[in-house]
Amino acid sequence: MSAVTLRPATAEDALCIGVLGMQVFLDTYATQGIRGSIANEALQAFAPDAITALMAQPGTALVVAEVNQHLVGFAQIKLNAGHPMIEAPDVAELQRLYIQERFTGLGIGHRLLQAAEQLAAQGGASMLWATVWVGNERALGFYPRRGYAVLGAPTYTFQGETHGNRLFGRRLSATTA
Repeated sequence: MSAVTLRPATAEDALCIGVLGMQVFLDTYATQGIRGSIANEALQAFAPDAITALMAQPGTALVVAEVNQHLVGFAQIKLNAGHPMIEAPDVAELQRLYIQERFTGLGIGHRLLQAAEQLAAQGGASMLWATVWVGNERALGFYPRRGYAVLGAPTYTFQGETHGNRLFGRRLSATTA
C-alpha cells in the first residue's frame, strides 16, 4: 500500500467526505438493510452542503486521510463540546472517525485519532470524548486499546429511534499537543 497522508480538510473535500461518510455510516449502522430512518439520516448528515456547513462551524475541524490522492478516512472534532456525563471543563468531542472498510486494520484510524487528539489539545481541551454505538464491536474494542475509558452508557436518538451507546474519554496532556 502507498503512504497514507493526513491533512486538514478543505471545502473541496466536502463531496468525497460526504460519500465516504455515507458509505461507512451505512456499513456500520445499516446492518439489517436500509430502512427509511437510516436512509434519511445518511442523506441529511452526509449531503455535500451539510459537510460544507459543518466545516464552516467555529470550533469544528476535520482531518482527512488519503492514499494516492484518494480519500480513505476522516476524523471530525468539535471543541468546547461538553457532555452531561463528563464533569471536566474544556472538553472536545470526536464526532466521527470513519475509515473506508478496505483500509481498516492498517493503523489509519489510530493516526487520525492522534491527529484529533492533537487538534483538541491545541484548542485547549483537557479531554477528548466519543460515543460509540453498542453494535459497533470494532470501535468498542478500538478506543480502550488507545487509552480511552468507558465513562457512561448514554443513548442517541435520530429519526425517532433511540440507540444505546458507550461514552469513551481520554484525558489529554500538554505532550499530546
